[in-house]
Amino acid sequence: MENSGLKTRILIEIERIIARSSAKQKMTKKMQEFHMAIIKKHYNATDVKIDYHRHRVLMNVVVNDQGYQPETVNLSLELLPMNLFFISLNAFLKSCLDTDAKSIAFYAKLIKDLTTSNERQLSY
Repeated sequence: MENSGLKTRILIEIERIIARSSAKQKMTKKMQEFHMAIIKKHYNATDVKIDYHRHRVLMNVVVNDQGYQPETVNLSLELLPMNLFFISLNAFLKSCLDTDAKSIAFYAKLIKDLTTSNERQLSY
């Protein structure tokens, strides 16, 4: 039971960060990286670029990662280029959230990275 409470707290916190970051007019580099990480995780994508003004996400989705080998340069990965339109960045990013255990662990790491980087910025 405690794990489901932790899972819920992580999802609530990640949604809160998404809502706060997508409401800002000027996007920091750290928040852009946060948004791209969520999209990359959900779509199994590479080369994610977010055009905040035109409401577009450009990315290459890995179709078949069977041939992916992390220790070598991958020149022949099957990629599908995508150009997605979103009306609301907040709603789009929240729709990218997954609830499996691996994703929850990934979101917990994102939250930790964001909070430690914010604490470092405040300490200077």
